[in-house]
Amino acid sequence: MAFIRRRRLERELYSKERFSLLLLNLEEYYFEQHTANHIINKDCKDERKFRGSLKICSKSIIFEPDDNIQPIIKIPLRDCTSIKAPEDNEANNPFTRDTSGGISVVCSQVFLIKERNVIAPYKTVRLYRASCLDKMGDQAAMITAILQSRLARTSFDKNRFQSISETLHMECKAEMVTPLVTNPGHVCVSDANLYFQPLNGYPKPVVQITLQNVRRIYKRRHGLMPLGLEVFCTENDLCSDIYLKFYSCQDRDEVYRLIAKYIENHIAEHTAESYVLQWQRGHISNYQYLLHLNNLADRSCNDLSQYPVFPWIIADYSSSVLDLTKPETFRDLSKPVGALNKERLDRLVTRYQEMPEPKFMYGSHYSSPGYVLFYLVRVAPEYMLCLQNGKFDHADRMFNSIAETWKNCLDGATDFKELIPEFYENDSSFLVNSLKLDLGKRQGGKMVEDVELPPWASGPDDFLQKSQEALESPYVSEHLHEWIDIIFGYKQKGSEAVAAHNVFHPLTYEGGVDLNSIMDPNEKVALLTQILEFGQTPKQLFTTPHPQRKIQKLKSLSRTSSHSTSIAESPVSPIEESFEDLTEESITLAWNNIAKLKLDKQYKIHKEAITGIAVTCNGSSVFTTSQDSTLKMFSKDSKTIQRSVSFSNMALSSCLILPGDTTVISSSWDNHIYFYSIAFGRQQDVLLGHDDAVSKICWRDGRLFSASWDSTVKVWHCVPGEILSNKKHHFELLAQLEHDVSVNTIDLNAANTILASGTKEGTISVWDVTTATMLHQLPRHSGTVFHAAFSPDSRHLLSTGEDCCFKVIDVQTGMVVSSVTTEEPQRCFKWDGNTILSGSQSGELLVWDLLGGKVTERIKGHTGAVTSMWMNEQCNSVITGGEDKQIMFWKLQY
Repeated sequence: MAFIRRRRLERELYSKERFSLLLLNLEEYYFEQHTANHIINKDCKDERKFRGSLKICSKSIIFEPDDNIQPIIKIPLRDCTSIKAPEDNEANNPFTRDTSGGISVVCSQVFLIKERNVIAPYKTVRLYRASCLDKMGDQAAMITAILQSRLARTSFDKNRFQSISETLHMECKAEMVTPLVTNPGHVCVSDANLYFQPLNGYPKPVVQITLQNVRRIYKRRHGLMPLGLEVFCTENDLCSDIYLKFYSCQDRDEVYRLIAKYIENHIAEHTAESYVLQWQRGHISNYQYLLHLNNLADRSCNDLSQYPVFPWIIADYSSSVLDLTKPETFRDLSKPVGALNKERLDRLVTRYQEMPEPKFMYGSHYSSPGYVLFYLVRVAPEYMLCLQNGKFDHADRMFNSIAETWKNCLDGATDFKELIPEFYENDSSFLVNSLKLDLGKRQGGKMVEDVELPPWASGPDDFLQKSQEALESPYVSEHLHEWIDIIFGYKQKGSEAVAAHNVFHPLTYEGGVDLNSIMDPNEKVALLTQILEFGQTPKQLFTTPHPQRKIQKLKSLSRTSSHSTSIAESPVSPIEESFEDLTEESITLAWNNIAKLKLDKQYKIHKEAITGIAVTCNGSSVFTTSQDSTLKMFSKDSKTIQRSVSFSNMALSSCLILPGDTTVISSSWDNHIYFYSIAFGRQQDVLLGHDDAVSKICWRDGRLFSASWDSTVKVWHCVPGEILSNKKHHFELLAQLEHDVSVNTIDLNAANTILASGTKEGTISVWDVTTATMLHQLPRHSGTVFHAAFSPDSRHLLSTGEDCCFKVIDVQTGMVVSSVTTEEPQRCFKWDGNTILSGSQSGELLVWDLLGGKVTERIKGHTGAVTSMWMNEQCNSVITGGEDKQIMFWKLQY
């Protein structure tokens, strides 16, 4: 729990200090401090003197007594009518360092804070009404001028370097961002460290981060402007080590570049697609995935206006038992909170339709600093007091009950808030008033104490445990993509947002206003305050529907328990199930050990590059095609070429063997497809199917699929001729799939209903072959697509091209769910959905961890590009062909 961990760390580090930046107003700066005495009843018999520290801030003067019993005194400068030096008014001087100096402050009111060191609402002591107040814009302009002047007169203290050998690379002005406050100072980047030196030396003289420890860096928007930079020294923690806001985008980008340069094995900012596949495959939980999306969408625990947002999941807060098998237990994740109650939604839609531009459906947001602190007030009371000018909210409006809060989100006229990550973590302290805060008394006379939990929760820890179980439940796993579409995806903006009743105030969206273009300082301050306090919509991560997650149910025969389901419950016979599971386990075992692939034999059998490999069912004969225009039959037993056939003087591009091992089909650059009888050793038939070279062929259920450089893929119904007679094959053209450019490769899914094609210009097209209609046309590669293949479960399509990229596409939505950049083009591959075995341009075989996006093994192979690859059904035997004219036989050695 990032926010609570941060609060505990701050209390440990600064437990002796009562002053904090949270005592300042929003957009206020703390400049400097002076040791001083506060004198009460000066020159009287009962004169008292309290020693402490006088803090000079941009909008206030704050005196912190050394005696913890005495309150901190905050004097807003707007309430001051005069501030005089001792020579001006020595007699009325309440502050003095010693008997020889001091200042006199005359004001209309003061705030007394933390009296007796108790966190409570501020006490206001009113003296008299101030005569006038300056405009906010004028104040902001003056404060900015003072701040920039102070920053310009100072620089980073090089004596703070960790080593005398450090080299300075850059220094600039910036502000360190923590929840609700920013602290100005100087940023310095050396060849070894990142430094931030606060102008006021608070909370410590310098913050230092070793560059070698940095694991992640993200560019952030702050106040809807691209000025933020967040640095993490951990892999998965939501809480960063430092969040900086710069005064110019150029400074931010340069610091980012310098830090990234010195990060070992640094990969540029993660993209959403790098996590989608991991989530779909079940390698990361729903909770982890939502954290990643929040992080990528500029949500940070350092910025309460962009705090991570999580969904309400459970809709049942009245039952004594929480039943996660019932759909009605859950909230409808396809709708925003504001659309869950139809009656309220109807009223909002009517108002929206009658509203002049700019229109918005909801007058409040689903995430804002006020909502975050509404949930966290029991562990972060000082933040709530800072946000609400020293006051807690009315007791009846506090976070009193889970069920009441949910009901208000359903029925309230202006309450549309979602949840925060803490509801799905392990620290329940935000539900308990362990600090014994006086949060007020409700109308019924009951004091606000711990949060009231639903009947199905035995306590705070149990509530969080059940909430976690609900978040990771099968129902939520299958519907969470709908909520992602609303918050981070294609339903966030535009016509889709209107249709989904998901339209908020324009100021909440990225690009909704350009603050730099606003000249009126008062308008600018008002807009900035609204942006920071109202809440901000996350950065849009997806512009197409998000793919669904489907976690496959465990089979009854598992590695951990082979008898977890009785035979009577099994949908298939025990023999069939055992065979299926054992085969699946052997395939899994093979892929888990694919890096142990060893070269068994190699033979040079062609005069040019090999383009296709097909193997008979018993594995004894290997057929290969080549650019030398020949089809060859190689015997594994005798290790000799038994057949060599040339159909024309043009290159052959691929080959396959029909079921029964009686016929080999080869495609050719001469626009023909050739049928060769293995039994009779002769050309049996020929199909002139295209107007240009045939690049790839597939055979499924009596249908032939052919791809060509004539920009088509054709589907043929093929009735084989009688082998013992001279009858020819009968070909009937069932469909012609038109493309804009030459088609280089095709593949079919396991059900033979979806076809994927890759073109010479990098486009991936996905087709429904039952209706001959295009489902997706995706420009995914720059340059030729070399190879494309469906995953075993047919949910994903992997492609590789001359742009040195692997792309994984969700077949249902067309979204790229993973992208891996390679050092060189990968010409062909086999994969199991998680691991890839690829043949590279240089001839190596590479084993890839797709989810990790990295090579796990390099296997030396051909002396030229690997152009063709075959793998048996058990995935423990591989044959490759290359530009070096060789075929290589590989075996797994466990």
